[in-house]
Amino acid sequence: MSAVAEARPRPYRSRSRLQHFTIQSAPLLLALIILAGMAALYVGLFYNQLSRFPGNFEWTSVVNTSMPLVFAGVGQSIVVLTRGLDLSVGGMIDLTNSLTATHMHAGTGSMLAWSLIALFVGAGGGAINGVLVAYGRLQPILVTLATLSIYQGLAIKVLPEPGGAVPLEYTKILANPNGPWGLLFVAFVVGFWLLFRRTRFGVDVYAIGNDEEAARAHAVRVRTVKIGAYTLAGTFAAAGGLFLAATTTAGDATSGDVFVLTSIAAVVLGGISFFGGRGSAIGTVAGAFVLTLLINVLFFASIDPLYQSFFQGLFLVVAVLLGTLIRRLVGMRG
Repeated sequence: MSAVAEARPRPYRSRSRLQHFTIQSAPLLLALIILAGMAALYVGLFYNQLSRFPGNFEWTSVVNTSMPLVFAGVGQSIVVLTRGLDLSVGGMIDLTNSLTATHMHAGTGSMLAWSLIALFVGAGGGAINGVLVAYGRLQPILVTLATLSIYQGLAIKVLPEPGGAVPLEYTKILANPNGPWGLLFVAFVVGFWLLFRRTRFGVDVYAIGNDEEAARAHAVRVRTVKIGAYTLAGTFAAAGGLFLAATTTAGDATSGDVFVLTSIAAVVLGGISFFGGRGSAIGTVAGAFVLTLLINVLFFASIDPLYQSFFQGLFLVVAVLLGTLIRRLVGMRG
């Protein structure tokens, strides 16, 4: 009798773990399904317009165009997981893009030095955000909105008008037009996330997002972790600025503005909860590619450019509602 009693809880615990895994994985799986569907739609519309399938040039363009958003989105994901928000990513992309275009010259030394300088600038800017949020106890949206304006102002000071130039060698390294070289950076980002998720710091990020007071009670250094999260966000935004400069081969102090909202949209599409502590940046990577492909789909579908923003917003709303519905259904049936 006692053996039976001891055995009964096991299936229950097994179902509970399966339910938890399914609920956690559903948003990521949905993001990947949407990405596959968007890619198939892009291929179909492309073939309908040009009577051929997208080739190496087209897919390389998709990857290279997506990479700045991939980097910005992953950085945004880390902050959102702590129940924060970083609106300054666009300004940091502006600043690092402008610095690269105006100061980087041909030669390994210059390219490496200014790449590192840009990343340090991004890390420093992110750390400032983190300190103001963690120690100033200010709302992240207010802090990062203010620093967004500051970084944008500095970018315009560095590059008042679009211009400058990025060495051709640098473009070949980051955004080789002869092949989807950027997929290696996608693999790097995914690998980074898989390792990050298993580090003590990564676990603490999720813990703060789930319950900050409980995390503090379990000796999590909440302020330090938040500063680290914003520092990583700034670093990833700087990487996005470098990749944007390499892709466009020039600089523009306003080219990063669009990433303020699109980085958040990629996070939402990727299934990361704005209540913190749930989701994966791998979904954000998929969301970034979805947003890039969506623009191409609207173009080949002959949608008037005046209405493209409307359809982008409509698609985002539907995708978010679908993700929320699936999460609830999975939770009830589990």
